[in-house]
Amino acid sequence: MDGGSRGNPGPAAYGVVIRDGHGEIVARLKKYIGRATNNVAEYYGLIAAMDYAQSHGVRAVRVESDSELLVKQMRGLYKVKSADLQPLFERAKKMSQSFESLRIDHVYREQNREADALANEVLDETEGKAARPALRSEPAANVGPRRIRARFRGGILYLLEDVELPDGTVVEVSIFPLQKP
Repeated sequence: MDGGSRGNPGPAAYGVVIRDGHGEIVARLKKYIGRATNNVAEYYGLIAAMDYAQSHGVRAVRVESDSELLVKQMRGLYKVKSADLQPLFERAKKMSQSFESLRIDHVYREQNREADALANEVLDETEGKAARPALRSEPAANVGPRRIRARFRGGILYLLEDVELPDGTVVEVSIFPLQKP
């Protein structure tokens, strides 16, 4: 998995290559996450990888990242000092507890080319869109209520749809279970 930012902070995205136990690629994940640092993008990639594994019933996971910071923070060797990373770190740690086995290894950039290419592909696709701030004719508060499906797992609510709101927007959440776990 890899996360990247152009400008740091700047337009950011992650790329994740999911392999089975035989090394065969079973999925490729990529997503633009807005303006963020490369470290924030790395954590988003880790969370996306673990979410994929959880939702597919995978119990043993090996993650490869070229982010020494992320790897050492997740292993408890480095403290998380950044206020931007703290909630992502806590979310990743909580998710990691759901696996029978989770191994996070540091790899060199050359060994992470596929995931890096996915992140850069997203950034290339959104370049121009991301560089210009979105202009709204009315404030977010005037946007009408909207129903969004989500999944609750491990104490975290995961949105199943993309939602675009300005940073800092406060939302109200009502919980209506659609099915029992």
